[in-house]
Amino acid sequence: MTDPGVPVRDAATIIVLRETAGGPAVLMGRRGASAAFMPSHVVFPGGAVDPGDAAISLAGGLNPTCAARLAVESARTPNALAAAAIRELWEETGQIAGRAAPWPDAPRGWRGFARTRHRPDASGLTFVFRAITPPGRPRRFDARFFTLDANRLASDLDDFSRAEDELGALSWVPLDAVQGLRLPFITSIVLAELRAGHGRAGPPTDVPFYRDGAEEAAFRRIHGRA
Repeated sequence: MTDPGVPVRDAATIIVLRETAGGPAVLMGRRGASAAFMPSHVVFPGGAVDPGDAAISLAGGLNPTCAARLAVESARTPNALAAAAIRELWEETGQIAGRAAPWPDAPRGWRGFARTRHRPDASGLTFVFRAITPPGRPRRFDARFFTLDANRLASDLDDFSRAEDELGALSWVPLDAVQGLRLPFITSIVLAELRAGHGRAGPPTDVPFYRDGAEEAAFRRIHGRA
């Protein structure tokens, strides 16, 4: 039986959107069949915040409205959450959300990124969704979802050769085809929000915050501007 006291870990996810001849597409990969969390599901790149993420100096900062919303009911700084999202994108896909610049003193966990001669750049990230994994799961996360236009990546959009092996079958999935995949429930919700707001510039009017408790599931909205 799953321990109901599983701690909730802070996490960050990047939803990279790319305009193609067939319409908008999103970068996704498949988790391994033996993964402890969401095995064999198709997901966005992302993962838990590392302790060192808070100390990362970003080459470009977050939109102030997004930063203000990320700070709501959070023990993590907005910059730590953005850095975690960028790091996870790099580790799981080999894609670089960065700005060209030397980084000779990069800390452990970021040295592969630094060897590309880039520093992490959060200026293209938009905070669009937050969700907490419900009780009864082997792992629980308080996940913040960011969107990023693929044109902001400083890497070949079709080259995943530098990715680690946590996600397989990395590909650009058309938005109108995602519902045919094996998706986590919350991923389906996030994708529905994306389709509803596709083409809108700047931060959304508010950010959905989904909490799935033991007895009820509830949405609230994170409002506010910087």
